[in-house]
Order: sequence, then structure tokens, then C-alpha cells
Amino acid sequence: MNKRILIVGICLLLGACAGPTTTRTQPLAETADAPYGNVLVVSVFLSYELRREFEREIVKQLKESGIEAVASTSKLDGSVPINKDTVLALVDELGADAVLVSQLIDLNTQGKMRDRSPEATYNFRPTYYVNVWSVELAEYVEPQGLELEFALAIATQVFSVRDKEPVWAMETHSKLKRDMEGQFRGTSFPAEARAIVSALKRDKVIMK
Repeated sequence: MNKRILIVGICLLLGACAGPTTTRTQPLAETADAPYGNVLVVSVFLSYELRREFEREIVKQLKESGIEAVASTSKLDGSVPINKDTVLALVDELGADAVLVSQLIDLNTQGKMRDRSPEATYNFRPTYYVNVWSVELAEYVEPQGLELEFALAIATQVFSVRDKEPVWAMETHSKLKRDMEGQFRGTSFPAEARAIVSALKRDKVIMK
């Protein structure tokens, strides 16, 4: 599972095409003290590098929207576990009024072996006979290549610091493809971050 998540993370970093589809799974609670203006961003992936990159993109999108935001990985290195105590300590240090938590909740991978397009060279030579040619054909066929398709879902929750409970939640669903040449097409980390922040604005979870 560790390697699979790392592969998907690399795909997300390299891909830059289609955006994810989004689903609101918990509407903003009527009693929530939203909108929020100071957010601690936390991601829960097995890879610290993926956590750092994902949090960086979300913080960037939040700041561009005028929201104060800090990534947990800018304060904690990979040796510090993410748990209630470490998060609350960061909240107190930063004076945050909300915590945004994202985690990978589903990952399906399918692979197919594909034949590569053969390459061929032709040599034509005239002979001593009228309208008769000598033809040599050389065909080069490479080994089959592996195509990979990924379907993944990331859940994002916003926790109220005041209420110490989740007040809003959503999921993003993405599809990624790696062709035989190792090129990736699909959702990128910036696209995921834009989708999340757009949903936060739409539902008035954050200040505009």
C-alpha cells in the first residue's frame, strides 16, 4: 500500500489536465462558527513528501483567497506523529480557528499490457529486370508496455477549533492514467487544491 500511494502521489504531482469531481458529504453545520479565516492544513498520507506537497498547494490556494493558512509540515518534520495532541499544540501556537484535514480513503489500480507500435525499414533496389525490384523489410518490435489506470478518492474535513468537531466535509474523486512511455495524464495536486478551496468558498466555510 505504501508503494501504491507513492505512485499515485507522483502522478498527482506530474499530471496537469482534468480536475477532480467533488461531492459534499457533510453540509456546513448550522451551529458552526464559520466562516473561518485562520486555518491549519493537515494531510494524512503515509509519505511525508506527499503530505508536504499536498498541504503546500492547499495553503497556496487559501492564501490567494485571502485566508491565513499554515501547513502542518512547515512546523513538523516527518518524525513527529500526527495525532490529537500535536494538532492541538499547533492550533494553540498559530491561533487557528479551524483545522482542514485531508486523507486518501480509496485507491483502485488497474494495469494492462499493450503491444507497442512496431517500426519497420524498407529498402528498395532495382534489378537487372524491367519493373522488378528487390525489397528488404526489417521490422523492430519492442517488448510490451504496461498501462496503469488509477481511481482515487480523497476525503477532506474541516474541524472547528471552538467546537472541537467536524463541521463540514467533502470528497474529491480523480482518475489518472500512466501510458506505456511513463507519461501521466489526469489530476494534479494544484487541481485537487483548487477543487477543495472552491468548495470551501461555495459553502461559506471560509471568509471571502
